[in-house]
Amino acid sequence: MEKIFVLGLGPGNPEYITPIVKNAIVEADIVIGGKRNIQSISHLLADKEVRYIDSGLDKLVRYIMENREQRIAVVVSGDPGFYSFLGYMKKNFKSEELQVLPGISSMQYMFSRIGEMWADAYIGSVHGKKIDYVKKLEKYRKIGLLTDKENSPKNIAITLKNRGYGRARIWVGEKLSYCDERIHFFSAENLSEYEGEFGINVVVVKLEDLS
Repeated sequence: MEKIFVLGLGPGNPEYITPIVKNAIVEADIVIGGKRNIQSISHLLADKEVRYIDSGLDKLVRYIMENREQRIAVVVSGDPGFYSFLGYMKKNFKSEELQVLPGISSMQYMFSRIGEMWADAYIGSVHGKKIDYVKKLEKYRKIGLLTDKENSPKNIAITLKNRGYGRARIWVGEKLSYCDERIHFFSAENLSEYEGEFGINVVVVKLEDLS
């Protein structure tokens, strides 16, 4: 029985897909992924069966179970183990059934773009979750956050300002790795008053005096 490959495609631009992940896609019989991810690797999918990840996850799991004699690759954006699809796969398959190949996460990419270490930072997600990121910032002095509409960069900045950290440094990265990528820098106070809108984004906050 073949292992199920769970592959990280990186932050979005196909140039950031690692060679080992590309090879695994090319060697697969069946490739499964979200519509946008499948479109980004369409040039690698000749003569392959393609299935999409959608709301019918139970049906998708049954399909995988019924086709274990074929080489299956499940592709996800970023890194499979970083707030991604690996958690769901592990609920339905044993770890030894899976072959996970990492990709560059949006968080890794973001920290590299602003020239910051992330080994000493708190890394988390406020996407549909409640985290006291101010306490995390107080402890670690540096945090990286995946955001959502409720916990937007502006709302994060307002919270920081209201709790006495208006001078905190904030970087907002949107559409990371794409040709229209934008990375913005603010103080929390300035961002709290910013009227612009951000696309899909990652936020990094650091406590230090603004120069």
